[in-house]
Amino acid sequence: MSPTLRNSLLALGAVVLVGGGAAGWIIHGNPSEIPVEQMEGLKPRLVDPQPETIPSVGLAKTVGWAAGEAPVAAQGLQVTRFAEGLKHPRTMLTLPNGDVLVAETGAPPAQESGGVTGFFMRLFMGFVGAGDPSANRITLLRDAKGSGQAAERFVFKDGLSSPSGLAYADGKLYIANHDAVLAFDYQPGATSLTGTPKKLMDLPAGGNHWMRNLLISPDGKKLYVAIGSASNIGENGPKAEEGRASIYEIDIATSRARRYAMGLRNANGMAWNPSSGELWTVVNERDQLGPDLVPDYLTNVPVGAHYGWPWFYWGKNEDTRVYDKTPQFQMPEFLIDYVRRPEYALGPHVAPLGLAFAQGGGRLGEAYANGAFIARHGSWNRKPASGYDVVFVRFDANGNPKGMPQKVLTGFLNGQGDTHGRPTWVSFAQDGALLVSDDTAGIIWRVIAPGAAPSPAIKPVVTDHMPPQRDLNSDPELQYRMKFKDDQKVQQ
Repeated sequence: MSPTLRNSLLALGAVVLVGGGAAGWIIHGNPSEIPVEQMEGLKPRLVDPQPETIPSVGLAKTVGWAAGEAPVAAQGLQVTRFAEGLKHPRTMLTLPNGDVLVAETGAPPAQESGGVTGFFMRLFMGFVGAGDPSANRITLLRDAKGSGQAAERFVFKDGLSSPSGLAYADGKLYIANHDAVLAFDYQPGATSLTGTPKKLMDLPAGGNHWMRNLLISPDGKKLYVAIGSASNIGENGPKAEEGRASIYEIDIATSRARRYAMGLRNANGMAWNPSSGELWTVVNERDQLGPDLVPDYLTNVPVGAHYGWPWFYWGKNEDTRVYDKTPQFQMPEFLIDYVRRPEYALGPHVAPLGLAFAQGGGRLGEAYANGAFIARHGSWNRKPASGYDVVFVRFDANGNPKGMPQKVLTGFLNGQGDTHGRPTWVSFAQDGALLVSDDTAGIIWRVIAPGAAPSPAIKPVVTDHMPPQRDLNSDPELQYRMKFKDDQKVQQ
């Protein structure tokens, strides 16, 4: 929760609680009359900004899933429970032997946890099912019999610190706590993680956006780390944002880390586009510009890219609030020439977290053989609520998104203002089924098209869609933007 939101809640106190109970709480905000679908896709509608002094807040109470209940799967798909009874499962990683690692995790302890502020934070987070202390562990799930259910469960590693990022390559398991990237020696098959890790990189802690997600390069030589901003639009000043709103690249062989891309307010899921070989990510955009701005997005991330935060959104649309709230947070003069527009809008306030591209061997049928699956965690500040689903964005043979998002799983909202759960992460099981973590319900869902044959491998292509890669060594402006002075050696 942002400092602005906390302060507004303190100022308003109990007066702002317009509604409560089973139907959820609407704290403040003007409802939207525009269907969220108009703000999705390749050419989203951008409305005029409606700056909010008091941020909108709309909370959907988590009521869970009763026995036998499940999300609604798209036609031709079937959803079942792969695992349940987990404590706030978020990120997942399928290992080469088919075991599935799940991070049972939550936000680290708030820096301000006492008094009235702490009371409201605990109250609201508890209301939506996210107020319990983080379990700080990774659990291993095993479906040894191929039944579609994880009959075996092991505490793989505990004692971590709000872990989220997971990656594996060449006998090394990488885990990102909220404040550091760790590397462990590990061979798939072992049901626990032992030994002393090597710290690869310290990460900025505190502020908003505690998740720190990881992606390993296809050759296993580089590790990418997504780090969200500490605030909404830099209102805490530039020092609080040092090293944030970025994706970092760690070269494992040379023990160096650098900023790979910037201006990404809160990048989460990352994945490799199998057609183009590009890095793609989903990003949570800024708040308090009204219910219909700014669209969260899916985009490719070429090296040296800047997506505008906090000064610009959706390309070169300027957010003048930055100068009003934080005059010292000045935009570099040359940035306007380099800021990139994202590739694909996912809608305002939908909070995309998990991202997985369809690969060869998927078992969801021909309609889902080429594209990206995205878990939209759901809005906390929009009326009507947006997100709370899993969608599929189709891609063409050249590695470009096309059309509108297609609903894969819905029914998380029960139509009465409550939510059964919140889809958080997506990953593929070894048998080609899609796995979806539902953090507030403690469930991993399994989605498959019954009888579907494994999908064919996607053929790599080279297209003019891929932007030119800028030379990091000979471009002075790019060197400044990447801030190589922030590079750090891998700590031994």
